[in-house]
Amino acid sequence: MSVLVNKDTRLLVQGITGNFGGFHAKLSLDYGTTVAAGVTPGKGGQLWRNQVPVFNTVKEAVENEGVNATAIFVPPAFAADSILEAIEAEIPLIVVITEGIPVRDMALVKVALAKSPCRLIGPNCPGVITPEQCRIGIMPGYIHKPGRVGVISRSGTLTYEAVWQLTERGHGQSTCIGIGGDPINGTSHTEAIKLFNDDPETDAIIMIGEIGGSAEEEAAAYIQANVTKPVAAFIAGTTAPPGRRMGHAGAIVSGRSGSAESKIAALRAAGIAVAETPSHIADALLRIYRP
Repeated sequence: MSVLVNKDTRLLVQGITGNFGGFHAKLSLDYGTTVAAGVTPGKGGQLWRNQVPVFNTVKEAVENEGVNATAIFVPPAFAADSILEAIEAEIPLIVVITEGIPVRDMALVKVALAKSPCRLIGPNCPGVITPEQCRIGIMPGYIHKPGRVGVISRSGTLTYEAVWQLTERGHGQSTCIGIGGDPINGTSHTEAIKLFNDDPETDAIIMIGEIGGSAEEEAAAYIQANVTKPVAAFIAGTTAPPGRRMGHAGAIVSGRSGSAESKIAALRAAGIAVAETPSHIADALLRIYRP
């Protein structure tokens, strides 16, 4: 079993005729994902790679191809409008790869999202993958292996690191979710934890966070109260100076709020195994997980 995406996912790619969107749409197609349609305004009626129909609007793609997930590879200035178009069409899963979307634009998206049945992953995220079933976004498919460990991360690169460590040790993944590191995003750590906690074929969870905000502390409280599956975690940014942005827009520490120390303390208090370095993420899980 998996969460969010599987072999029945019919993917729409918004921005499929662009270089970046087209490159990763091809990788998803080659991976076995059903890329059912693309959207680029003004290019409707074309066939991308002589097989995927391109539409002018998301509504047309939904009506003609029955898409149930979308990947957004649209430049930052136009990305929020693309998300709002997907929300209006009520696509169940919206995965936003675009980095640098203005915070004000995402605030408007958040309001619309709260009134819709849609789930947003991202923005500024690597996407979602269920190994050997469906790849949405930019994750390298070859490092993943089907299995029973769910992975959640704010960092794309650290997602790949954790996955490769698991695969090298013979442990596959049920689904991997890159939630993104922007200050205003869609699905939170806690919401992703709930998905894996409810999935009968996910036996253990890895959660990767970073400095800034309180999402990891909130997830730790939820895990302590509700989750009986083994959970391991890593927090990036332990050496970051207070008040300085480190990489992601959400990775800002103000005083002790959002610090690595406060997050790690909350995780450990919840009984979560915490890795000291990125190279020990899988080891931290395997200390408490005996499949």
